Amino acid sequence: MSSDAYVESAAYYDHLTPYRNRGDVQFWVNCAREARGPVLELGCGTGRVLIPCAQAGAAITGLDASPAMLRELRATLAGEPPEVRARVTLADGDMRRFDLGQRFALITIPFRPFQHLVEVEDQLACLRTIHKHLTDKGRLVFDCFNPKFESMMDERRSIETEDVPEITLADGRKMRRAFRRTNHDVAKQVQDIELIYYVRHPDGRETREVHAFAMRYFFRYELEHLLARAGFEVEALYADYDKSPIGSKYPGELIFVARRGKG
Repeated sequence: MSSDAYVESAAYYDHLTPYRNRGDVQFWVNCAREARGPVLELGCGTGRVLIPCAQAGAAITGLDASPAMLRELRATLAGEPPEVRARVTLADGDMRRFDLGQRFALITIPFRPFQHLVEVEDQLACLRTIHKHLTDKGRLVFDCFNPKFESMMDERRSIETEDVPEITLADGRKMRRAFRRTNHDVAKQVQDIELIYYVRHPDGRETREVHAFAMRYFFRYELEHLLARAGFEVEALYADYDKSPIGSKYPGELIFVARRGKG
C-alpha cells in the first residue's frame, strides 16, 4: 500500500464539484497580490489555488507531501503559458519540517491542510517552521472549519452517504463519491474520515477506491494560543472569504491572518 494518502483521490480532485466550485479562490488570489513578495502555499495539492495565484502575477512556491497530487499539478501547469509556469516552484515536503532556503512575504495553507496535523507537537512544529520562513513583516493566512456541534455529534455521519453524484471523466470513466465518518474521538477532537470513489471503467470493470484520513477540529481560542506559542500575532479573523467578521455566520469558517512576531 502506498504511503501517499492521496494516491486514491489525486486524479479525481479537480473534477469534484464541491472543490471546483468552492468560493475561496479569489480570497487567496487577493492575499497573494497584496503580499508584494514571494508566496509559499503549503498543501498546494493539484494547484486549485496555486495556479490562479500565479496567473494573477504572484511568484509562488507550492509544497505538498503527496507525489500524486504534485504530478497532477505539474500536468495542469504544463498547459499554462510560459510566463505563468516561470512564476511557480514546486517542492515535495512535509509541512511540519521543511527548509526551502528562502523567506516569504506570505505563507498560506488553503482549504484546511492544517487540520490533518492531529498532535499538538506537529501543529507547533508546522507553525514554527513557517515562522522561520517568513520575512520580518510576513504573514501567515490559513483556514479551518468552525465546528458545527449538531453535525459533529450526528451519528448519521457514520452511514455512507453520496456527496458527489456520478460524473464522466475525460478518459470515459464514470465516478461518484461517497463519504462516511468511521470514528469520532471527542476527547482528542479527531474524526476519522473515508472518501469512497466508485469508478466504472469503459471496459465494464467497477472499482472502489478509499481515501482514509484523520481530521482534527479546532476552536477559535485554541488556534489563537497555538499561534501565540509559535511567535505569531493575530491580525484578523474572518468567518468567510468575503471577510465577514467572526461570529457573523454560523458555523462559518475560521480564517486567520497572523503576523510574524519575534518568536
